[in-house]
Amino acid sequence: MNSKAKEPGAVARQWGVDLGMLITIGLLMGFLGPFGSNRVPAVERYIYWMICIVGGGVIAVLGDQALGRHLVVTWRRVIIVSALMTPPVALLVLCTEHVLIGGRLDLPGFLRLLWRVSPIVLAVMTVRALVWRRRPALVETRTVIAPPLPEAEATFRRRLSAKRRAARLIAVEAHDHYLKVHTDAGAELITLRFSDALDELASAHGWRTHRSWWVAADAVEGVRWRRGVGEMRLADGLTAPVSRTYGQVLKDAGWF
Repeated sequence: MNSKAKEPGAVARQWGVDLGMLITIGLLMGFLGPFGSNRVPAVERYIYWMICIVGGGVIAVLGDQALGRHLVVTWRRVIIVSALMTPPVALLVLCTEHVLIGGRLDLPGFLRLLWRVSPIVLAVMTVRALVWRRRPALVETRTVIAPPLPEAEATFRRRLSAKRRAARLIAVEAHDHYLKVHTDAGAELITLRFSDALDELASAHGWRTHRSWWVAADAVEGVRWRRGVGEMRLADGLTAPVSRTYGQVLKDAGWF
């Protein structure tokens, strides 16, 4: 449990959950009647177990809250707190037996109860630790696409016509000794080796996805991967293939 100060509403909720858990366990013990308590009339048996479980549980919870700030590891804290809280809980049980069923208030009876109470305290604190265990934090991963720096594509863009030189670059597709450059202002063919285009786009924000395709990162709208091959949905309704060889870069970027 977190030992930092909590809002009153959170404290009330925590105690509500703890008391609900203790009452449930107390009712279960009253129904089962362990340690010979099944010979006690039902009303007295339920009262006895409710006092022992709820009262003893409150003692253990208070001890856990007092010691929890010094014991960070959950299961180590459960064991230590259970051991330290067993004597006061056993004393409560001894007094309850004396009042309800006429048990003796003596040292042998107290020592006898220590061995009976300790596993119950440990079980209750274990259940409580499971109830309040911290859920692993949910980390949402998003791929943030940053716009490319103007100079990153400058050399390559100078090869395009004036109409498309300032357009949004979507993809570059190799066709024999030509390249088909896809932009949001249309596509055009230029004479350039694909390897030279990749060198000129090395600093641009994009990926080689196939032996004959390069795509701009900010143009990717979706990726589908099936049976070792993939397909990218790009801006303007364009589709580009993703080969097994180059698929890892898209996996690293979080697309699939």
